[in-house]
Amino acid sequence: MQPSHLSDLDLAALLCSRVCHDVISPVGAITNGLELLEVEDDEVMRAMAMDLVRKSAKQASAKLKFCRIAFGAAGSAGAIIDMGEAGDVAKAFVGEEKIKLDWQVPRENRPKQQVKLLLNMMMIAMGCIPRGGVVKAEAVEGGFAVRATGEGAKIFEKTDQVLKGAVELEEIDARLIQPYYTKRLAEAAGLPLSFALDGADVVVRAIAAAEDAAPLAQAG
Repeated sequence: MQPSHLSDLDLAALLCSRVCHDVISPVGAITNGLELLEVEDDEVMRAMAMDLVRKSAKQASAKLKFCRIAFGAAGSAGAIIDMGEAGDVAKAFVGEEKIKLDWQVPRENRPKQQVKLLLNMMMIAMGCIPRGGVVKAEAVEGGFAVRATGEGAKIFEKTDQVLKGAVELEEIDARLIQPYYTKRLAEAAGLPLSFALDGADVVVRAIAAAEDAAPLAQAG
């Protein structure tokens, strides 16, 4: 019988690959900056190298903090997370250059699985606006909605297929593991996912049926 989910070992390995992919660029830039400082005597060049190190270290820290919540345990079993803290981490991760984050989620405690789900929905939305734009994350009745607005916003077929469970497990690689993990999180939280165009925008929603909405109330 064909398994319906990746094995725990495969899921862990692919998520680790994804995290490494996210942090390797700023870490590499830090290394380059430090190497330049070792050999460069020109003060202007040294200042530029130090600026690169500072910016890259800040970026690496932001990515690691985000990945810790979005992919990691982020506390013991059954833990809750402050949505305000999650929003601060998400804003630092997104930055202000290419994509801007509009975080419209009340500062309240939520079960960590719901927080992880929202952050992963946000990542999917970011991937839908390769030319940049605005990602709006908000709490709605029964769950969450994330809207990506930007020139050329589009739904990528493979991501759509993964979220619908329409790909073979053998096709899930480090590139597709994040939407796959989002689907698993939504299943665990009891929040069915939808992924669709809304005019020129792309919207990712995870909303429970009305009769199932009670568990989404504030925890803690």
